[in-house]
Amino acid sequence: MISLVEAVAIVLALLALTMGMRAALIVGISGLVFPILGTFIVMAIAGIDLHRVSLGALIIAMGMMVDNAIVVTDGIMVRIARGMDRTQAAVEAASGPALPLLGATVVACMAFFPIFLSSYDTGEYAGSLFTVVAISLLLSWVFCQTVAPLLCIAMLPSLKPGQAANDPYQSALYQRFRQLLSLTIRWRLPFLAGMIGLLLAAVVGFRWVPQLYFPDSSRKQVMIDYWAPEGTRIQQTDADVAALERFLQQHDDTASISTFIGKGPPRFYLPVSAEDPYTSYAQLIVNTRSLAGVTRLVADADDWARHNVPGAMVRVRKYAVGAFDDWKIEARFSGPANADPATLRRLAEQGASILRDTPMAKDVRVNWRERVQNLVPQFNEERARWAGVSREDLARTTQGATDGVVVGQYRQGDDLIPIVARQAEADRQRAATSLAELQIKPRQATYAVPVSQVIDDIETVWHDPIIWRWDRRRAITVQCSPNGVTAPTLRDAVLEEFQAIELPPGYRLEWDGEYWSSQRSNQALIPGIVPALVVMLFILVALFNGFRPMLICIAVIPFVMIGITPGLLLTQTPFGFIALLYGITPADE
Repeated sequence: MISLVEAVAIVLALLALTMGMRAALIVGISGLVFPILGTFIVMAIAGIDLHRVSLGALIIAMGMMVDNAIVVTDGIMVRIARGMDRTQAAVEAASGPALPLLGATVVACMAFFPIFLSSYDTGEYAGSLFTVVAISLLLSWVFCQTVAPLLCIAMLPSLKPGQAANDPYQSALYQRFRQLLSLTIRWRLPFLAGMIGLLLAAVVGFRWVPQLYFPDSSRKQVMIDYWAPEGTRIQQTDADVAALERFLQQHDDTASISTFIGKGPPRFYLPVSAEDPYTSYAQLIVNTRSLAGVTRLVADADDWARHNVPGAMVRVRKYAVGAFDDWKIEARFSGPANADPATLRRLAEQGASILRDTPMAKDVRVNWRERVQNLVPQFNEERARWAGVSREDLARTTQGATDGVVVGQYRQGDDLIPIVARQAEADRQRAATSLAELQIKPRQATYAVPVSQVIDDIETVWHDPIIWRWDRRRAITVQCSPNGVTAPTLRDAVLEEFQAIELPPGYRLEWDGEYWSSQRSNQALIPGIVPALVVMLFILVALFNGFRPMLICIAVIPFVMIGITPGLLLTQTPFGFIALLYGITPADE
């Protein structure tokens, strides 16, 4: 809302400097105030919420909204200055460019149609760009044809008695512009060659523009993921997180903390999904006292965790807007359905080593997590059959001696809590080291036999507790976060080394994360681009009654890169998905 008010004030100030105070008021009322208020009314009727994207759409449309009112108001001012009757001047200035202005307005609206038709997550997030821009621009055209002429008749001064009519276009400013225009036309070939050269330089220089899918959010919150080694018991995870909680509670920027052990919190923010249940996982949601405190807390918590929690991975992250990926960089190695886990882990370790060797990456891991050790009794079928012991009996005995067995359920409100019967902690620890001494009681038997009687040996085996699949193929993903750079910059830096990894037959490497989301978002715009282009080109041909003027209008659009690339490089502003949507908006002048 503050940005919206600031944008309105800036536009009005510029209009006052260039057109005068009265003309600025006319344009501000008919081109800004009425269209914005009318847009709010239509949004309320249509059920379009007021949020970051819809407000941003109003700010984007603001420059185009005032264009309609400026054209009409300036036309009336010029005609009155030439001595024409004010009513006749208002009628001519409004009716003459009515159809061209309507066509330009529809063309500008259709530029945002692809995001409205997108079926990807970004379409859900930014789809209101099209609806809000279309509503505001169409209302601005209606008001420039109705309210602007009436305000000009009521507010613009007439020629004073005895004052000679004059042509505003004969002023020194316009004369200098006419001379410049004549010079460029006289030397049109060198001028066009120079502009094409600048365009090529801008296109080449765009490779150094920072790339960003979606920016960070302005929420006064920080999320911290705590990943202990896989296999860590949830009680141990809870105890280890307590030290991190104490540090956060003592931080000056911390307002409150919510900790979730074993799983992420409920989905309270659309772009963030809750993490799956893991006994080795915890997430802390920290509310900060100010927006500036978010940056300080992220830096301090990251530094503290690096020096005080060496045995776990602690990820300190800001929230983001739009389509949000938990891991911005993901390289997925996949193989056949029966692919060897050891081969996949070897490929993933090569990729992880590449990322660990670059200072631009942090929080490097694989999504299969660490292997865990299992105690595997070697069951002897023959001896067990003589003793009347089954595999289920052995499994029930070992589970009861270590984790316990569920003997019932306790209802607490809508929740069913399992009732677990298990031995004391000391007995459980002793049982884990002496499984052979446990006593097995077969079902429907009154006697017990030792475990050693039905097994040959107890082996310690490394086991993959997590095996992910992608499209039915076994797949392991190397994940990391960028460190001080954007995700596209990090991916470009390691892409060549990843492609040099030798893959066995039937195995392949695919990029997921922010790269995949960006590709999907851009591809989802294609179905809407075709009808949008058809409508825009049809309107241009209809307005000019010819193809050449349409081609000229289209040919001018790429030259905006001459201003975009230097501007983004000088300000170091990333070029992201939303910027892409703004960039495809053609100029309606």
